[in-house]
Amino acid sequence: MKILSYNVNGIRAAINKGFLDWLRQEAPDVLCLQETKATQDQIAEQDFLEIQNMGYQTHFFSAQKKGYSGVAIFSKINPSKVTLGSGILSMDQEGRIIRLDFEDFSVMSLYLPSGTNLDRLDFKLNFCQEFTQYVLSLQKTLPHLIICGDYNICHQEIDIHNPVSNKNTSGFLPVERAWFGEFLEKTNFVDSFRHLHPTTKDAYSWWSYRANARANNKGWRIDYVLLSQSLASRVNSAFILQQAKHSDHCPVGIELK
Repeated sequence: MKILSYNVNGIRAAINKGFLDWLRQEAPDVLCLQETKATQDQIAEQDFLEIQNMGYQTHFFSAQKKGYSGVAIFSKINPSKVTLGSGILSMDQEGRIIRLDFEDFSVMSLYLPSGTNLDRLDFKLNFCQEFTQYVLSLQKTLPHLIICGDYNICHQEIDIHNPVSNKNTSGFLPVERAWFGEFLEKTNFVDSFRHLHPTTKDAYSWWSYRANARANNKGWRIDYVLLSQSLASRVNSAFILQQAKHSDHCPVGIELK
């Protein structure tokens, strides 16, 4: 089973850049999307029909603000339950969490806030703390959980092209990195990519549009597939699809046994 996660930086823009051809070729069983910037009914009817014809059910959870944030999950597997948001207003107003429960595991698409200024950093850190408690509560009934998404945080120095010059940059701040480590510890979650590739360098999932960063692979690994320890032994492969170029991010994913 192939599960992918992709911050498309606007699904309509990504479609105009060949996203649907890529989707047909990759054919994941489950695709988690972030930063869709659209409601389902804003996708052109022809494009939506094409997605359906590939065998996907589509589930969107959008921000209250038009053209902003938003998450979605496309699935070829019929879920037993679809949960839009967390039920916590402070986390849900920007459309950042959606979850599908299947027979023996659950998949969440997460778009964690960025912290581009002081106000947004405070919002991000509060979101992170609330998210930790939310996941801990979920684990009481969902022991096999996969959280795919754009976490907007590089966890370790190996996850960023220049850790020294970026040490005071949002996304690599000590307080953000500390939360990421604490989240993994408290939830006993596994970073699937580092689980299989603990020393792999230059493995990035986002690049600035500035200074030819992507061509020079001066990037950040801020997109992750985290999963419950109970699922770690089922991860056959974990990968980053850097050849996909419909966004400033690229897809990340896993193959489950």
